[in-house]
Amino acid sequence: MTMKEKSESLRPYEKCLLKGAQTLSDEELLAVIIRCGTKNENSVALAERVLSLGAQGGGLLNIMDLSVKDLMKVRGIGKVKAVQVKCIGELSRRIVKCSHNRQMKFDSAQSVADYYMEDMRYLKREKIMALMLDTACHYVGEYEVSLGTVNTSIISPREIFIEALKCEAVNIILVHNHPSGNPEPSSEDVVMTGNISSIGKFIGIGIIDHIIIGDNTYISLRDKGIIN
Repeated sequence: MTMKEKSESLRPYEKCLLKGAQTLSDEELLAVIIRCGTKNENSVALAERVLSLGAQGGGLLNIMDLSVKDLMKVRGIGKVKAVQVKCIGELSRRIVKCSHNRQMKFDSAQSVADYYMEDMRYLKREKIMALMLDTACHYVGEYEVSLGTVNTSIISPREIFIEALKCEAVNIILVHNHPSGNPEPSSEDVVMTGNISSIGKFIGIGIIDHIIIGDNTYISLRDKGIIN
């Protein structure tokens, strides 16, 4: 059945107008974005095929992992539609991050993990961020320390503290991801954290935690007693 053959209450666009976007299924929401289907299927059916892509049966989260080229392999998804799907995924990620920005006070490992989770849990390479804070743990800046390989990152303590001094940070929380999805700290993570913490104590800037991001999970080195 084509979209025109359906009653208005069953067409995603009209359904949104009548009942609100919250009443639409994942497939219907995506169908509104991609607008039209193919000669042999409507936009909802096409959206269902897009959502079936990826690991573990697909779903909304898997869209984040798909490239424009991956999406274009789906019959009925050209470059324009692929870009639209990627942009809505990126917009969703930024909305999640903005919701955490409202407080902008990082006084717990959970608050830090919430802020960085959607940015870092999908990365295929290790990325290290330095979150700069004042004495009350309010955000004063952040600095991308390094972007490494699948399982290693090269870090320069000197650059971290140069950036910290520029924004007059008093404390720093290190954050990095494990592409494997397992946030357990490696021996290298522990040694690196100790070395940076020692330098910080010498110049009066504290490394108050190191958060390791996994797949929708995290570990705090302070909570584990590795950082005092």
